[in-house]
Amino acid sequence: MNGSPRMDAVQADLDMREAARLAALDRYDFLDTPREASFDRIVRLIRTILDIPVAIVSVIDAHRQWYKACEGLGGSEAGRRNTFCRYTILQDEPLVVPDARLDPRFAENPYVVGDPHVCSYAGVPLRTSDGHNIGSVCAIGFEPRDFSEKELGILADFAAMAMNEIELRQRVSTDMLTGILSRRAFMEVARRDVALAQRQYGNVALIAFDIDHFKSINDTLGHGAGDTMLQSVAEHCANTLRETDIFGRIGGEEFALLAHAGRNGAFETAERLRTTIERMRVQHGDITLQATASFGIAMLDPSAPNLEALIERADAAMYQSKQAGRNRCTLWHSADSHASRRRVLKAGSIIFNNRSSTIDCTVRGIGEDGATLDVFSAVGIPNRFQLAIASDRFEAQCRILSQQEKRLEVAFV
Repeated sequence: MNGSPRMDAVQADLDMREAARLAALDRYDFLDTPREASFDRIVRLIRTILDIPVAIVSVIDAHRQWYKACEGLGGSEAGRRNTFCRYTILQDEPLVVPDARLDPRFAENPYVVGDPHVCSYAGVPLRTSDGHNIGSVCAIGFEPRDFSEKELGILADFAAMAMNEIELRQRVSTDMLTGILSRRAFMEVARRDVALAQRQYGNVALIAFDIDHFKSINDTLGHGAGDTMLQSVAEHCANTLRETDIFGRIGGEEFALLAHAGRNGAFETAERLRTTIERMRVQHGDITLQATASFGIAMLDPSAPNLEALIERADAAMYQSKQAGRNRCTLWHSADSHASRRRVLKAGSIIFNNRSSTIDCTVRGIGEDGATLDVFSAVGIPNRFQLAIASDRFEAQCRILSQQEKRLEVAFV
């Protein structure tokens, strides 16, 4: 760093606080989940009670504000640098902006000087039980407006309701959308089975898969179509499995299966699921939906000490399936260990143009040879750049291997 030792220490503290905040957000596994009626109800009530045109429940990762529920505004996310809520998560009390045009923090903001011409704002942080602000509940107006103490109290109550809903999802065992095991329940049951198999030297395989190009379904046809697809995939796959198989939804469009099977049996199971999804025809209104999925398979062995290691390997194999063209199954081999990606949620910076240009990113996976990065927009990012992760004091030269919408797979060079 180029600042004074005191400034360097302050920045290091901010970096570590942000790392802890992102770790808290990651534990909830809430990002990029489908819309839910309980959160939609909250934003509708905020608009009605406060008589305000826009209400949003959102969480903020390293590069964007992602809307879990939004009424009165288009889109599903915004770049973090231009959001009002990035200031909200830095404090415990509500953030109130009566007239953004007169506030030096926001007067030149593109959402103020351009569409949708935001003028007034009130936001309350979504605060976890262990004290991390992972997002916000906010009300936005297009005219100057003061918010009374009573109105801020109402907004704070809705923020508490939203956080309670998020916490509740940590405790439920069934995924509310698909009816199969939730991530928490899957991890809990699968850990027990892995430990038992290790003691008894039994065969266990972890099969991970996600729906190819799922985000484009949501973006082009709406979240309702995405929900229908997730429900159908879960139902069709569950119908092909044995009672002893452990099947759950562990991410937005990612599923996992723990099966008591050897290498050949696990591959056959994955192929059966892949074929089942490929042959599905799902009716959503007047539209017939089709999908494919990419699979990764990892076997329990002495070099994989726990469930988390199995998931990392299955994810790495799934990544290879996507690299090879998607809609296929890949078995993890020890020779492929360089391709493993440890799941993380970290703040990163993409640096280029002789360090004069910087783009925020969220590091979603990292390994010895590369990383998985999410960006708000890939426009203007060169093929080679420096990746910096401030909380880890890490920096490396990178080359883009592939791009899928707003996700980059990069190799360290």
